[in-house]
Amino acid sequence: MGNIAEICIQALIRAKQRGIILSGWGGLHKRRLSECVLTVESVPHEWLFPRTSAVVHHGGAGTTAAGLRAGVPTVIVPFLLDQPFWGKRVYDLGVGPKPIPRRKLTIERLADAMTEAVTSPGIRQRATELGRKIRAEDGIVNAIEVIHQVMNHRCA
Repeated sequence: MGNIAEICIQALIRAKQRGIILSGWGGLHKRRLSECVLTVESVPHEWLFPRTSAVVHHGGAGTTAAGLRAGVPTVIVPFLLDQPFWGKRVYDLGVGPKPIPRRKLTIERLADAMTEAVTSPGIRQRATELGRKIRAEDGIVNAIEVIHQVMNHRCA
């Protein structure tokens, strides 16, 4: 079991939360790791996330979008590339605690962030409202309108 998985498990125990670890590329075997943690290889985010109290992840654009769309608080532990941006964006929107850079990840910091995410009424309310707005938006129609505006402006 990798160090990140152990930190996650111990943080869940410390925060008195149950968790599902999506092993993905992590190489964890599908099994129950403790009474409060289940590991699965994969599960659709759009199905799982709305059924959770909060999501904790790396902050990739797709996973962040799925968490925000679900309307649940988000804890981000960025590793690289655009992940620090999404962690800061989630925090700035007030839908999750301050991101924890991978190099600063500890059991205590992750447990504290999880606890804040699931107990803060403000974070929960803002996450719920943002999720509702995102789900109500018709992104394809909006994208087509923007493309038409840009093309009309350039061709005029």
